[in-house]
Amino acid sequence: MRITLIKVFPGFERSYRKLSQAVKEAAKERERLFRENAFDFRLHTHKLHGKDKGSWAFSINNAYRVKFIFLNGSSVLFLDVGTHD
Repeated sequence: MRITLIKVFPGFERSYRKLSQAVKEAAKERERLFRENAFDFRLHTHKLHGKDKGSWAFSINNAYRVKFIFLNGSSVLFLDVGTHD
């Protein structure tokens, strides 16, 4: 599934600014993969449960992930970026 539009929640921007430069670089590469195919196996894209039910996440690395929701077939809203905590 190709993603043509990514909108960003203000909380995502705040969290992203706090990341180390290495994690930011990894996030940019993962975003590139995500735009090409939101379900690329390297992203480990999955539905979230509990209080985040209705949201999805993909992995940046073993510690960090991006939480998002689908707005329509090819648009998403990035909600947050950070560790699994």
